[in-house]
Amino acid sequence: MWQRLRYIIMKEFIQAMRDPRLRIFILLPPIIQLLTYGYAINFDYRQIPIAVWDEANTLQSREFIRRFSQNEYFRLEYLIQSQQELADLLDRNKVTMALHIPYDFSTNLAKGKKAAVQLILDGTDSNAALITSRYANTIIFDYAVEVLRHRLNSLGIGGQSSGPLYIKDRTWFNPNRISSTSFVPGVVAMVVMLVSLQLTALAVVREKEIGTLEQLLVSPIRPLELLLGKTIPFVLISLFDVFLVTIIAIFWFDVPFRGNPLVLLLATLLFLFCTVGGGLLISTVSTTQQQAMMISVFIFMPAILLSGLVFPIHNMPWLAQLVTYINPLSYFIVVAQDVFLKGVGLDVLWPDFLAMAVLGLTLLTLSVLRFHKRLA
Repeated sequence: MWQRLRYIIMKEFIQAMRDPRLRIFILLPPIIQLLTYGYAINFDYRQIPIAVWDEANTLQSREFIRRFSQNEYFRLEYLIQSQQELADLLDRNKVTMALHIPYDFSTNLAKGKKAAVQLILDGTDSNAALITSRYANTIIFDYAVEVLRHRLNSLGIGGQSSGPLYIKDRTWFNPNRISSTSFVPGVVAMVVMLVSLQLTALAVVREKEIGTLEQLLVSPIRPLELLLGKTIPFVLISLFDVFLVTIIAIFWFDVPFRGNPLVLLLATLLFLFCTVGGGLLISTVSTTQQQAMMISVFIFMPAILLSGLVFPIHNMPWLAQLVTYINPLSYFIVVAQDVFLKGVGLDVLWPDFLAMAVLGLTLLTLSVLRFHKRLA
């Protein structure tokens, strides 16, 4: 048995390395994905372009504007004079936010009244609008507290240089709050799924398409040996890609690795049970490589969206949250992020390991049973 299995594995490696398209698929997509997600996807909003319409044009309004122009989150691009200019800039995507200071801004402050300011946000990207609004409201709140403090001091009340409370925050595991630090470990999971799912699905279908599957079946090779011989090479290739991406993440993107590599290796193997089982299942319902590729892409994209990597799972509708329980990618991303950034082990992550083991065993069983049924 082992000798026959060894020959099948050698055949798959030779066939994979002989195909130039497959060689490119094994090496380039993991690197391209890591670089793309590491650099292009950035939730750290800085230098947000804004426009200001200052109808008051006083010393106080200019001081208020200075709070925005000298802040690292905003970049003052336009000083406008009318609502038409404001609408034109928003229509042309020139600014994300406009700040409107009415003509009675300084007068109301001098009289001790409330002075209104208006924030006009581009809601095309709701997430960017929400974050921009929070940044702006923080600056406005700080300015309002300072104005109130001056009023109290002028009345002989207070006299403190600062408020009674202040916030001193501290972020664990990612002190600088860099998006790539939290996002790149999730790319490891995506690379494993992309490579193992598609390569496994294509491996069996390719034999069907070129007409060699029947020749293999009439040989002394047993169906189980054929499945193992088809999947083990791509498991090893996936492990190599994980190693490659992990090295790039640590030494290129400076992502800390605080956990035990063996824990990540064990999690990767359990996740591979799921993706290899899914790939074999796809191969049993596909008749051509193109069809297998389309089905794997159809599964891959929703799996990413429902993994919690891009959108928090607790913010999803309850029906989508139920689907995440049968998505192995959601468990592996948690493991990858926690092993990289928190350094936790099996004592904390065992529920995710158990879930991947159950899902992997279920998918492998279904794929093997369906494969035997197709052969019969």
